Amino acid sequence: MLEIYIQTEFGEKHESVEDPANLLVRLLPPASDRSFRFLPFIDPYGDTIFNRLQMDELILELHRIQLEAVSAREVELLEQIKSLAERAKRDVHLYLKFEGD
Repeated sequence: MLEIYIQTEFGEKHESVEDPANLLVRLLPPASDRSFRFLPFIDPYGDTIFNRLQMDELILELHRIQLEAVSAREVELLEQIKSLAERAKRDVHLYLKFEGD
């Protein structure tokens, strides 16, 4: 399961989205797809953190995989993640963290 959330520079957790069905993992492009810079490197078993400067590209990549989403649940999850990314982009010292188990 992945939990995606906004984290402060002090590690405080704010808004979050859980993905208990691992929908995002199934949508992530393979590491060999060089047309993606960030999404292939989300570790479903570890932690991946993106900073404010990476948000524009990350949001574009999330939009790209959303076009491939099949179910309403997948689309909704990606919308929620993009919303978190938009917030992390606006505020300094906020990070978007993908925490795997």
